Amino acid sequence: MKVNSITLLLPKMNEDLNKFVYQVRRDILRMVHGVNSGHPGGSLGCVEFFTILYKKILRSESNFKDMFILSNGHISPVYYSVLARTGHFELSELNTFRKINSRLQGHPTNHDGLPGVNVSTGSLGQGISVGIGIALSKKLNNDDSLVYVLTGDGELQEGQNWEAFMFASAKKVDNIIVTIDYNGQQIDGSTKNVLDIGSLDKKLKSFGWEVLEVNNGNSLDEVYEILNSAKNKTKKGKPIAIIMNTVMGNGVDFMMYTHNWHGIAPNDEQLEIALSQNPETLGDY
Repeated sequence: MKVNSITLLLPKMNEDLNKFVYQVRRDILRMVHGVNSGHPGGSLGCVEFFTILYKKILRSESNFKDMFILSNGHISPVYYSVLARTGHFELSELNTFRKINSRLQGHPTNHDGLPGVNVSTGSLGQGISVGIGIALSKKLNNDDSLVYVLTGDGELQEGQNWEAFMFASAKKVDNIIVTIDYNGQQIDGSTKNVLDIGSLDKKLKSFGWEVLEVNNGNSLDEVYEILNSAKNKTKKGKPIAIIMNTVMGNGVDFMMYTHNWHGIAPNDEQLEIALSQNPETLGDY
C-alpha cells in the first residue's frame, strides 16, 4: 500500500525541522571526519526519518514508553546526533565519537548506560528479532506503547530476518513498526547486484505483514505522514512494515546515489564542500 503525500506539517514547524535536519547533517559529517572513520552515506539518508521519529512520533510522556531499535547500527552518527540534540546527553559528547573509552562507539552499545540506546546493535540481521521480543513483552505486561525498528535493505539479505517476519505475523505481534531504509546500496555495490532482495512489498505481504511504502523518505512531510499512518494501523492483528525509499548520502551532492560513501570519511576539502551545502542552524558541537 502506497500512501500519497499531503502536507501535514505547519510551515513554521517544517522550517524548524529543516533547520534541525541541516544541523544533524553537519554533525554526521564532522563526527566521521574527526576520526576518519564511520558511515556517512546511510546516516545522511536517514536524517529526516530520525528527525520526525524523535521530534514528532515517539511517546515518552508516561511509564509506558515507545522504544526504538537501530538494527543497522553502523549508521550510529545520525542516531547519536539526534539523541544529543533531543536532550538525551550533552552535545559536547559528540566530540568523542569512535574514540577510546567513548560511549559513542561505532555501533551503539548500552553497557555504558548511554541514554536513549536500549539495545546494542550492529551485528546485522538481529534488530527485528530483538524488537519482536520486546514487543511481545510489552503485550504481556499490558503496556500499550509501540516498538519501532529501523533496518537496512542490504541487511535483509540475512536469513534471520525472514524467520522473524514469519514469527511476528504468526504470533500477531501487532505493536511493532519495522521501517526498511530502502536506498538500494550496500558496502560492495547496489543491493541488486550484490544479492537482489526482489519485491519486498510482495514478500512481506506473503509473510502476513501490513505493508506501507513512502516514495520519498527524505521528505519530512512524507515521513511524518507514513509514520502516523503506521501508528493508526497497529493493534489490529498484523505487524507493520514501512518500505522507505531514500537516497544514500542525501544532502551532499557528491555523496548521493552511490555506495562509495557507505563507510568512507570525507577529507578536509570534501568536508568543507559538504558543510557549505548544509548551513549551520543550531550551532555546531
